[in-house]
Amino acid sequence: MNGYNNQAIGGRNVRSLCTAILTALAVGQASDAYAGATFKIDDTKWVSVGAGLRTSFRSQEEAAGNPGAKKWNNDFNLDNIRLYLNGQIHKYLKVEFNTDCQTCSNGGEVRVLDAIGKFEIDPMYNLWVGRMLVPAERREMNGPFYSAIYNIFSSGTPFEPADYNLTIKSDGTSAGSFGRDDGATVWGAFFDGRFQYAVGFFRGLRGGANVDDNILYSQRFAYNFWEVEKNPGYYTSGTYYGKGGDILTVAVSNQYQEDGAGTAADPGTFRGTSFDVLMEKVLPNSGVVTMNGEYKNYGISGGYSQASRDAGGGFSMFEGNAYDVSGMYLFPQKIWIGQAQPFVRYVNVEPTRSANRDVYEAGVNYVMDGHNAKVSLSWQYGDLLTKGLNYSSDAPGDKVNSMNLGFQWQI
Repeated sequence: MNGYNNQAIGGRNVRSLCTAILTALAVGQASDAYAGATFKIDDTKWVSVGAGLRTSFRSQEEAAGNPGAKKWNNDFNLDNIRLYLNGQIHKYLKVEFNTDCQTCSNGGEVRVLDAIGKFEIDPMYNLWVGRMLVPAERREMNGPFYSAIYNIFSSGTPFEPADYNLTIKSDGTSAGSFGRDDGATVWGAFFDGRFQYAVGFFRGLRGGANVDDNILYSQRFAYNFWEVEKNPGYYTSGTYYGKGGDILTVAVSNQYQEDGAGTAADPGTFRGTSFDVLMEKVLPNSGVVTMNGEYKNYGISGGYSQASRDAGGGFSMFEGNAYDVSGMYLFPQKIWIGQAQPFVRYVNVEPTRSANRDVYEAGVNYVMDGHNAKVSLSWQYGDLLTKGLNYSSDAPGDKVNSMNLGFQWQI
């Protein structure tokens, strides 16, 4: 999910930070694929700058260090602060550089999010090299900034290897960060853009179980049955707020790495397969119905014992099935400067060797400028909020309530 960028697990280069200044310096409007003002250097060269901010307040039951006392914690969080820089140096050559505060909860360090060299030659065949999103299911390709729901990662289905840790390390405990990894992706579209593909080759797990430096292979294939989704590169969105017309897209993705989980003494081969669907329908009254669905089946073969899992050994990826289903309705009427978009969501995670966990969520988005400006208020209930990523055989955690208020701005 680029000419803008991303995601969280993603932002994209939306509008220039310096629109007024750039206008005075002969700003040109980029194509719809890049949807922003750019600083035009000459007929083939341009630069675009942008920024994204996500910050939230969260209050969760029995999470203040005193289980059973019905206390509530109160947390203010800086979830993301991203700077986007995109440029073109030739008709076929582009570059992208984005940063993020990848340890925001611990004070924050600005780190490299994306660093991509792009060979964009033809809609059917393109090559990106560097650090980028690993092709995966729609949630990953949306990232946090282009998802339909604010809490899409904090209470969602299990992570892919590249999104399991916040920072990249070479000690066998990470395979990238924020869904990104170092490698290359070939992507494009056929049949008037309806069939979209992305095939990537990445480092994957660094050190630890992967003593032979095996490559992680990733693929995503999607088919647009109604309108063709229009996004930068192979990225996606969780909703288009009706501006993309009627959409029905079904996709499958897969990741595989030999010795991509476990420890050096107890390695296992990782395989993660996902199916996702987006349906968005613009009604006669201009209201918009949006539905997202996701199914994951992840496994580790060739070793990696339960003893290592329970001990938290090495790279303890998820094994089992997981589901994420959501629906929302965007009211056509404006309330002040925005529109109301109530939503419901259910997530169920079923580990092979650990306790099942789920969460119910209901809330409302106040949408002022699509993904560029919105506020989200939601309520959650379930034990996914307490069990989280603990897939040991005795993972503890009760069903609790949580209230969340999130703010998202991009420029």
